[in-house]
Amino acid sequence: MDFMAEALKQAKIALELGEVPVGAVIIKNHKIISEACNLRETLKDPTAHAEIIAIRDASKVLEDWRLEDCSMYVTLEPCAMCAGAILQCRISRLYIGTFDPDAGACGSVVNILQNEFLNHWTDIHWTYRKKCSDILKRFFKNRR
Repeated sequence: MDFMAEALKQAKIALELGEVPVGAVIIKNHKIISEACNLRETLKDPTAHAEIIAIRDASKVLEDWRLEDCSMYVTLEPCAMCAGAILQCRISRLYIGTFDPDAGACGSVVNILQNEFLNHWTDIHWTYRKKCSDILKRFFKNRR
């Protein structure tokens, strides 16, 4: 299964809702255990990023705040808040669809997930997908 394609489906749901089109899925043992899209505008909640919602849902599914041995696929490089949540829940691997040169916290601007001074290290895999980049570019072009 193409898990980044599944994350992109979530981004398209966000787009239909008028949200910044970002989607995330969390997998364990090659199965999706949670998936989410941005809902910040819909919920009027600054923490309702796709990554945060997916983490909350995965924690409920696993009945544990530790998401060790889980992987997250996200269409846009996580911000500092989301990178902090990924670090805190101990996600093992992060697959990123496109860079965020303005607020990326996984290597573009800063790298929270691979900081030698913090207590956890997440493997980061850049799996650039033009579709992940294009949906964001179109959204912001139309917004302007």
